[in-house]
Amino acid sequence: MLLVIDVGNTNTVIGIYDNDTLKHDWRIRTIRDTTADEFNILVNALFSDKGLSRTRIKKTIISSVVPSAVPILDAFCRRYLDLTPLWINPDSVKKLMPILYNNPNEVGADRIVNAVAAYDKYKTSLIIIDFGTATTFDVISEKGEYLGGAIVPGIMIACDALFRKASRLPRVEIFKAPEKVIGKDTIESIKSGIIHGNAAMVDGMVERMAKEMGSTPKILATGGLAPLISKVSKTIEKVEQSLTLDGLKLISNQI
Repeated sequence: MLLVIDVGNTNTVIGIYDNDTLKHDWRIRTIRDTTADEFNILVNALFSDKGLSRTRIKKTIISSVVPSAVPILDAFCRRYLDLTPLWINPDSVKKLMPILYNNPNEVGADRIVNAVAAYDKYKTSLIIIDFGTATTFDVISEKGEYLGGAIVPGIMIACDALFRKASRLPRVEIFKAPEKVIGKDTIESIKSGIIHGNAAMVDGMVERMAKEMGSTPKILATGGLAPLISKVSKTIEKVEQSLTLDGLKLISNQI
């Protein structure tokens, strides 16, 4: 079995593959000050709940945008799995996808993985929107080249800033989009601004990017809030929630 781990600024996603089948996956909070021993206790609890044994893990691959997580997870894999983990970086995927960034080392590991997975599946030009701590746009050419993208403050970051700086505005839950864009009270107005506003931003960015590309790319979304925003976006065609894990699995088969 293959263990894949994607460490984001807010959440860490863990998956177990049996050949090409994703058998189990978990989303946990990213903890920056944990230890390899503590991470092992957490993994043991997750595995035990599913009746999994660590001895079945024969390979592991990790992507991380949190530098402090690297020595922790590296020690965990070596000490408790007796495995040397594979780490995602631009060199890991240069045979799978040319990265046409001015400095390829600046591209986040999760963005590279998403791009590789999406192009492998669709084999066409793409724009991938990942709704994470930041909302990222990644642009892939018809030839399978990583062209670049854009980074926007994430939805939850924007919400936190709004509620922190505007003391009279109440915190609201954003699990469901309001039916109308024009809110009739403060809570509806906030929800509309957050959800419909972000959807409009996505649609506007996609339109501008597609024009620069000179093509009609397929528009994919991933990340925690992708299902919510995709319901009101005019441009998102499909939500691919396991895109990052699938990309890690794909890359592990190539390196």
